[in-house]
Amino acid sequence: MDNIYLYMLIALTILAVADIVVGVSNDAINFLNSAIGSKAISLRTIMIVASLGIFIGAVYSSGLMEVARKGIFVPAEFNFHEIMLIFMTVMITDILLLDFFNTLGLPTSTTVSIVFNLLGAAVVMALIKIGASETETLADLSSYINTKKAFEIISGILLSVVIAFTVGAIVQWVSRLIFTFHNTDKIKNIGAIFGGLALTAILYFIFMKGLKGTPYYNELKGYIEGNETYIIVIGFVLFTLFSFVYQNIIKKNVLMVVIAVGTFGLALAFAGNDLVNFIGVPMAAYHSYEAWSVSGIAATEFSMDVLGNKMPAEPFLLFIAGGIMVVTLWFSKKAKTVAETEIGLSRQSETHEKFKPNLLSRSIVKGTSLFTNALMVIIPKSAQEKVNASFEKPKSALLLTKDQSIDAPAFDMIRASVNLMVAGVLISIATTMKLPLSTTYVTFMVAMGTSLADRAWGSESAVYRVAGVLNVIGGWFFTAFAAFIGAGTVVFLINWHPAVMTPVLLLLTVILLVRNYLSHKNKSVSKSEDSLKNAESSSLQGVIHESTHNIANVVKRGNKIYSNAINGLARQDLAMLKKNKKQIEKLSLEVDNLRDNIFYFIKNLDESSVGASNFYINILGYLQDMTQSLEYISKASHKHVNNNHKKLKFNQIKELKEVDHSMENLLVEIKEAFDSRSFEQIGAILKSEKAIFKIVSEKIHKQVERTRTEESSPKNTTLYFGLLLETKDLLTATMNLLEEYHNAHDASVEPAKLSTEEEEE
Repeated sequence: MDNIYLYMLIALTILAVADIVVGVSNDAINFLNSAIGSKAISLRTIMIVASLGIFIGAVYSSGLMEVARKGIFVPAEFNFHEIMLIFMTVMITDILLLDFFNTLGLPTSTTVSIVFNLLGAAVVMALIKIGASETETLADLSSYINTKKAFEIISGILLSVVIAFTVGAIVQWVSRLIFTFHNTDKIKNIGAIFGGLALTAILYFIFMKGLKGTPYYNELKGYIEGNETYIIVIGFVLFTLFSFVYQNIIKKNVLMVVIAVGTFGLALAFAGNDLVNFIGVPMAAYHSYEAWSVSGIAATEFSMDVLGNKMPAEPFLLFIAGGIMVVTLWFSKKAKTVAETEIGLSRQSETHEKFKPNLLSRSIVKGTSLFTNALMVIIPKSAQEKVNASFEKPKSALLLTKDQSIDAPAFDMIRASVNLMVAGVLISIATTMKLPLSTTYVTFMVAMGTSLADRAWGSESAVYRVAGVLNVIGGWFFTAFAAFIGAGTVVFLINWHPAVMTPVLLLLTVILLVRNYLSHKNKSVSKSEDSLKNAESSSLQGVIHESTHNIANVVKRGNKIYSNAINGLARQDLAMLKKNKKQIEKLSLEVDNLRDNIFYFIKNLDESSVGASNFYINILGYLQDMTQSLEYISKASHKHVNNNHKKLKFNQIKELKEVDHSMENLLVEIKEAFDSRSFEQIGAILKSEKAIFKIVSEKIHKQVERTRTEESSPKNTTLYFGLLLETKDLLTATMNLLEEYHNAHDASVEPAKLSTEEEEE
């Protein structure tokens, strides 16, 4: 039995590595997003600066894992056997929970995750002990658990969300009012003062939050504590002079330095202070095993009051942990997914919104709009005009398409600097006041506050952005709830039979991690060749040729969707129909995105090619008609089978198969014509229109006859007529599209031929 604890310790070491990987993947947004979003410095430079901050912070971390050892539970109330079960539980549930959030691309708090995992596991283990005792009752639970710490964490969540958002919004609003979006001259004049202020705030943050808890802080403590005011004043003067020299002699924007130093500071603080979230539990387990193994006392009898004492740091382990964190930062694709969420929510221009609006987001936006309108009545128009002038965006930014905005900076260096400065100051203040605070909550909510103040959440995007913020905040509370319940369940199972359940749960953890990795990998694959693309050409002929790609792909995917709907209906294959329904929903969304891009398409057209807009709008209209018909066919088939209605009769299925065969031949011909650019074939296909319509009309006539004589199922009749009528609509839309394309292509080619002939003459 004794060997099981050694195996647990080995497993905890492996789990610690996995926890660092999933933890860094989620927390990387805390220090990367401002630099990545502003694109002030190259990605390579950002990664190098962040890597240095992480490695230095990790290596010089104190390793005093107070939270993991005694912050949540009272170690003296548990024996070694129980403590090892708690630690094993915490690592398993923490990894799975963080990986779940990484796969979704949502930022969460690794601090809250580890704290509530410890709390859940400790509470259930305490309840098991109380249940086995004849003298203890539920009232004795407080002797096992540090309830005060849990309440501090919860209050810290609420406090940090509100304060960070509010302060971020106010500071950004004032900064934008001063610098505006046209800030080249303003930065030259007063940029040195802003740079000095920002660098001073970030430096103070590095000392107060990043270095506090490191071995070197004790040596610096005498110089820092009590002299904070002098440090701030001297730092401001020196950094202002540095900013002035950097801008006027080196001739570069000092905000680049602010962003680089701020990124380093946040990375340093993250590694130095949040490392406990990843290796605190395994290190506590190692010290527990070390103390028990030399005691000679049975595992179930050895009290863990030793964990109440301070433990020495393990420099070699911290060095390894720092290295793993840096490697993860460079290679984790999930870190990029999580980063994209915050950057997308704070992007200044229009983008592909990740979140769908909900009732609460609509209500918040509507209420805010009403409040703003009421406020505008009070504020003088002259003041409004002056403020609006400061927030007037460059015209070039207004012409960016959603795809182009992804490649452009999400926001400018002013906002990036404010994000880093405000986050650093708030975390520093919370540290000095000994308030529990999550770096994730602060950095995320500051970014959201600055986005709101910068008018990034306009009427076109507000409901989507607010919905996204609500989703993330909801995820934070879900983290606490899921961690508590998950850890409690797992520790109960392990305690039931440690020798059996421990390897089973470890195997399950590996399976889930691999499954999530593969799922995320599939989602992260760049747009496939079948994806629809926005037209970017500014001429009619260019738009015509660009549209061939979209038409061919809609026809190809539509052919598969139509066939799968008929085959799934014939086989009563609910899984196929469900998958097919998702495919058409995806295709419909892509066509809708193309229509959303029409504004930017028309804006970027040459004056001599305005006619291209009519062609492009008509083509998109016909594509949408096609997807709507396919969507009805797919959803009606799925609904019929899902509701367990009567299966279609043999003759009905046979006739639908004949229609499907005719449709397949037609759509394959169309795709080949567009793929090979053999536009002469389009005319021949148009001539076959009547023959295909005739086939569908015959099937409708036969069903009418059956309904009058032998049909007994109203549901079958409704479905059959619906499928055939939508097939006719699908054919109509397809033929209209071909005719539009054929006419436009001929019209664009004719002038080209004439000009060529004139040149030859």
